[in-house]
Amino acid sequence: MNTETLRIFAVALAMTAPIAAAGAAVIYLIRGMSLRANMVAIILVPLAATFTAIFGVSGFMFTDDSSRVVAVLAAVALVTAPLALLLGHLQAKRTVWERQMRAQERAAEHSRRELIAWVSHDLRTPLADIKALAEALSDQVVTSPDEIADFAREIDTNTIRLSQMVDDLFEMSRINSGAMTLELEPVDVREVVDEVTTALGGAARRADISLGVVAPNTPVVATASSSALSRVLTNLVVNAIAHTGRGGAVDLVVADLGASVSIAVDDDGSGIPDEDLPRIFEVAYRGTTSRSPVNADGLPVGSGMGLAIARGLIEAHAGEIVAANTERGSRFEVVLPHTPRAPRTDTSVRAELGRSARRIT
Repeated sequence: MNTETLRIFAVALAMTAPIAAAGAAVIYLIRGMSLRANMVAIILVPLAATFTAIFGVSGFMFTDDSSRVVAVLAAVALVTAPLALLLGHLQAKRTVWERQMRAQERAAEHSRRELIAWVSHDLRTPLADIKALAEALSDQVVTSPDEIADFAREIDTNTIRLSQMVDDLFEMSRINSGAMTLELEPVDVREVVDEVTTALGGAARRADISLGVVAPNTPVVATASSSALSRVLTNLVVNAIAHTGRGGAVDLVVADLGASVSIAVDDDGSGIPDEDLPRIFEVAYRGTTSRSPVNADGLPVGSGMGLAIARGLIEAHAGEIVAANTERGSRFEVVLPHTPRAPRTDTSVRAELGRSARRIT
């Protein structure tokens, strides 16, 4: 390497180093700005350093060669700056997506840990009962026919409860994995509500709870899966009955909101503590004892996943489910997309509901 080349190298290095340092400082200062701004800075700093080095090597004089270099660098900047903006935008979207995916993975992992802890706790109880009852029968601790029949009924009850938990776990796994597919079609919500109240009428009577329906006289059509909607309403009504005292009432209120259809389940229960409302639809979340899954005799009921399954099914309908406290107790409201039909009269929804109210005992 001859002396002239070394001189040019030294001058170029001396001119480039300050620009590179200044560019690094700028990039550091704007690190909190958008990724696009950082990408543009990363592109422009080398161009500025190149121009400064060439200008210094030429003796700080604008020659024809310098003009040509400036023109080339300007053309490069004109092309690379928009490209940097585009790449920054794409990278920003990717970064946001990756953050969201990591957050979702952390949430899913947390949910899985909670679910495993819940399963290991709640499944252990009926399994322990079944084992104890079976050992008692096997060891002939009980011998009278009546006692044997009672033990057999207890085993059957706990087996049914275990089966319900397993079914709910399977349902939740389908919902969380996205494997659930619903056949949506126009459904008259009133018919589904009538089916649910008829099926649960006996349970309501045994609990000394009045089960009522308030609905318009005309069809209220929503785009839904009748079986999935029936499952949701069954879960909500069972939950309401479980948390309503004897002599109370549970009402299903159907309303046509124009752009959507509302189905609300109102109860006379103790309400939902404010600290539990944000988490009421989480898997196996039981909150305080006021909404714990026990019946009047203090025995556990349900799987603890009814509300989580209800939310998953309604979200699969592109609908919404919300919980809130009311003056009388609590309300769980389902809102589903509305299927267009013949125009309604000018009669208000409230007046229509009031005229058509009916109670099922």
